[in-house]
This record gives sequence, C-alpha cells and structure tokens, in this order.
Amino acid sequence: MLTKKIYLVRHGQTDYNLKGVVQGSGIDAPLNEHGKLQASAFFEAYKHVPFEKVFYTGLQRTRQSIEKFIALGIPSESVPELNEISWGDYEGQPMTPDENAYYQSMLEKWASGDLDYAIKGGESPNQVAKRLKIGIEKILKQDQKVILICMHGRAMRMLLSIIMQVGLKDMDQFEHRNLGLYELDIDQNGTAVIVKNNSGEHLKLKALI
Repeated sequence: MLTKKIYLVRHGQTDYNLKGVVQGSGIDAPLNEHGKLQASAFFEAYKHVPFEKVFYTGLQRTRQSIEKFIALGIPSESVPELNEISWGDYEGQPMTPDENAYYQSMLEKWASGDLDYAIKGGESPNQVAKRLKIGIEKILKQDQKVILICMHGRAMRMLLSIIMQVGLKDMDQFEHRNLGLYELDIDQNGTAVIVKNNSGEHLKLKALI
C-alpha cells in the first residue's frame, strides 16, 4: 500500500551555479533569470499534480523554485534541516585548479567510506545525514500523501541515500541537475521505489538544459 508519493527537486539555477562556484548553506543566493525559467517550466509540467503540501529549505533559492505552487494556495513549510551541506571556507570562492584537486580528493575520501571527513570549516556527510534524517522524519510523519520537496544537490544525494537505504559512500550514484526531478513512491514498510530519476523532460521541452 502506497504511503507517500514524493516529488523531490533540486532548486533552479543561480549565478553561482552558472559560474561553477559552490554555495553550500552559507550563500543564500537567489535564482537567476534562467533559474526562474526552469522553475516556470517545472510548474507548467506538474501543476496538475494534486500536491497536498510543499516543502523547501531555509535558503531562498528553494522557495523561489516552487513559489508558483505556493501561490496556488498549497500549504507550505520551510525545513532548514534539509539545507545544503556547508562547504566551509570554500563557499563563494572561485574554483582554482588546486582547490578543485582538493575537492576531488575529498570526494574520493567519502567514496572510500571516510564519512566523518569534512572540507575545511564545513560539514561531513555524517553530520549532514544526522540533520537530514530529522528533516525527512518531520515531513514523513505528517498526514499528506502527495508532497513536493525542493532542496539542494549534495544534500539531495545524501537524502536519497537515506530514503533508498544506500550507504552514504555511494551517494554519487544519485545524479542531479537544476530543477531535475526524482519521483518516489514509499510504501507502509518504508520501502521506496524511484519512479523518475533526475528527470529533465520538462526542461527539454523549453530548451532549458
């Protein structure tokens, strides 16, 4: 028996995304014009879905990405526990070759199972997962059956690992794009099935990817 249907999307493009600069939880950047077009395209494609509630993080780019659904009068809630990982000292900084090498070495450490390793000044996967579990439990215990959640790329990978009961070291199997959609069905036993995997069909129709 289906308990929840979750539509999980990453926020639309920001200028930081466009420039390849990490934002993390410390940069509260708004959507750029392209990101707003992506949000509109997603709304047009999914406005027929009978969402009972929409959720977003504590950062404005996620709320802006689903603002049109909120404007319909659908109940909404901010869940800051779903905020993006903190990238610490690297937030907002241009990615130099040396910094990119450091970033890649960090990803390798995570993939090898060193999930307590954190970038300088930032959070580790285990720290992020702890708050993500609080956030998703807060959402799942509510009565709504069909919900929309908008969040962030790296945190989304970790949340999908939690929901799909996959080890965090394998989180990179869950790809993402700006306003890409994961559609999930969760049964009464907590078992989840991915119906749509990082879908961008709504963006292709508008030539936004």
